[in-house]
Amino acid sequence: MASVTSAPGPIHLGMDTSKKTIVVAVLMPGEEIPVLDRIWNEEGSVRHLIGRLGGAGALRACYEAGPCGFELHRLLSSVGVACDVVAPSLIPRRAGERVKTDRRDASRLARLHRAGELTAIRVPTEAEEAVRDLVRARAALMADRRRAQQRITAMLLRHGRVWRGTSWTEAHERWIAGQRFGEPALALALAHYRAALDTRRAELDAVEAELAAWAGKPPLGEAVARLGCYRGIAALNGLTLAAEVVDWRRFPAARAFMGFTGLVPAEYSSGERTRRGSITKAGSAPVRTALIEAAWAYRFRPAIGVTLRRRQHGAAPDTLARSWQAQRRLHARYKAMTARGKPAGVAVTAMARELAGFVWAEMTS
Repeated sequence: MASVTSAPGPIHLGMDTSKKTIVVAVLMPGEEIPVLDRIWNEEGSVRHLIGRLGGAGALRACYEAGPCGFELHRLLSSVGVACDVVAPSLIPRRAGERVKTDRRDASRLARLHRAGELTAIRVPTEAEEAVRDLVRARAALMADRRRAQQRITAMLLRHGRVWRGTSWTEAHERWIAGQRFGEPALALALAHYRAALDTRRAELDAVEAELAAWAGKPPLGEAVARLGCYRGIAALNGLTLAAEVVDWRRFPAARAFMGFTGLVPAEYSSGERTRRGSITKAGSAPVRTALIEAAWAYRFRPAIGVTLRRRQHGAAPDTLARSWQAQRRLHARYKAMTARGKPAGVAVTAMARELAGFVWAEMTS
């Protein structure tokens, strides 16, 4: 692409990023069709592009949040280019459109960005993103541990060894250790599966010990302390919520945050007919999991035990009042739902949805 002379008004850049290249759609003021270019996804190429367009001050760039992260945003911001990272799920799309290419995506981003139709996300700082990556490492190790447990269960089931009680209790693990097979190869297979599970547990214990230190210091320590005033939200759950959400004020209302968690029911309504299904499970899975884990604590009658009292030490009176209100309301909701015959899991999911509203109110107050 040849050098572009300066023109009145901002120049909008729609950028479709990939591992190796960036497709750039340059939309000049007053034009309707952007000029397309492809550059290498590296700092030198990006800086050269900015220089060809006449400097950073007149540029307005955007790209979709994705696997390439926020390094492009930080590079553009460091040289003075106003850059938005947009939410992919909120980009308007034409009904029936079936053709998707990098060039089309870049052109669409440039036009929609100039029209103000894109929703920008809050870009975390490098320190916040680093802690979030450590939180996600824990989530990955938990998934690995679950898969290791499933492999052991599946192997024993194939050979007629079925455990009738609650899985992965001390009694269950003693039962697994006591299994004996006539074939030496089967015994070796079980030993390898158990060794893999022990390794996953050791790795998980190590990352949780490292995370515990980050729960009490910047950049997220203050948010974790406020969240910890709520029953069921201990250090690791609080750190997960704080790291995944970061900016609570980007949600204008509690209902919007509930939708982000995926804890709201799906709805298929038309005319006078209203149909609601199971929860959408849209949005952030770690946030949803942390809230559901915390909500199980509200099955029990409202109380402030020794651990919760320690977490609440020095908290603001408004926070303590809101936390107590959450205990009373959520426990009453659980008792009412289970009394009507609702399964415990369904009731806890409903409590997690309401708990999301309480923590949103806490972090935006």
